[in-house]
Amino acid sequence: MAKVKKDNRNSNLNLPNILTIFRIFLVPLIVALLLIQFQGRVILALIFFLLAAFTDFVDGYIARRRGQVTKLGILLDPIADKLLISSAFISLVELRLAPAWAVVIIVGREIAVTGIRAIAASSGIVISASSHGKRKMFAEVISISLLILSLKYPYLKPPGELFLYITVLFAIISAGDYILKFAKISH
Repeated sequence: MAKVKKDNRNSNLNLPNILTIFRIFLVPLIVALLLIQFQGRVILALIFFLLAAFTDFVDGYIARRRGQVTKLGILLDPIADKLLISSAFISLVELRLAPAWAVVIIVGREIAVTGIRAIAASSGIVISASSHGKRKMFAEVISISLLILSLKYPYLKPPGELFLYITVLFAIISAGDYILKFAKISH
């Protein structure tokens, strides 16, 4: 686990936290691009979604490499991830590109895991992200990207749906992994 930098006046204003905050600000833009009909929206939505997803992969790496892990970053990063993925999937349900049942499983998993981690954290225990969760995130990004592109290229909807079902599988597996970790530490 990375050491948390001792909070001082300017410690929270660092590149990793700026990237995380930027990701949060991109969420309403991505939703608007998906839901408002105009020429070029599909490509713009995809570009901004991939940019936001890229910041998710980069901010933690930079924070650990530069020793800039902060309490703010630890708090905001998972919130930014959940906002990005949940809002994109919910928008895709609205566009009838993703079945609501699958998105409910994915978003429900996010809420459940957040709750489990919060309960553990209240006891001073950190449940770190699992490799299953990282695979889930990768499948989510591919699924969302393909489903966004299917607005312009309908032949991409079946592979997007396939990755959505893979995401559901990883969501269930990773939720089980967090539940098992929590059960081991709560005894």
